[in-house]
Amino acid sequence: MAMAVGGKHGGPSSDINVTPLIDVLLVLIIIFMVITPITPQGLSALVPQPPKKKVNTPNPRTVVVQVLDGNQLKINQEPVTWDQLGNRLVDIFKTRAEKIMFVKADNDIPFQDVAQVFDIARGADPAIQVGILTPKIQAGQ
Repeated sequence: MAMAVGGKHGGPSSDINVTPLIDVLLVLIIIFMVITPITPQGLSALVPQPPKKKVNTPNPRTVVVQVLDGNQLKINQEPVTWDQLGNRLVDIFKTRAEKIMFVKADNDIPFQDVAQVFDIARGADPAIQVGILTPKIQAGQ
């Protein structure tokens, strides 16, 4: 440790002796280094997992009317003629509280055929809500 004894003028010196302050700081640094944990513990986190493969099974309560080429119709893959469509929709929706139907048609089907399915569905039950399913667009189109 250093100590100042007088100065050039022979009188007392007013310089601050910083040596004991540095010693105290070094001791504090060592104490804080020893106190810190060696292995820091963080919060445990779950890594997101990829979804399990699930098969998209259509809801059996979903009603899809397909308008195919050559004036062919299908209700949930069951062939139906234009004359039978109204009666068949009445049979399907008479016991259901959820009256939702979807119409699916390709791009080359005239819209008047799709609109006719809408009219027949509204004639069968005015409470039927009708939605349109669009065809999947092929890559490269």
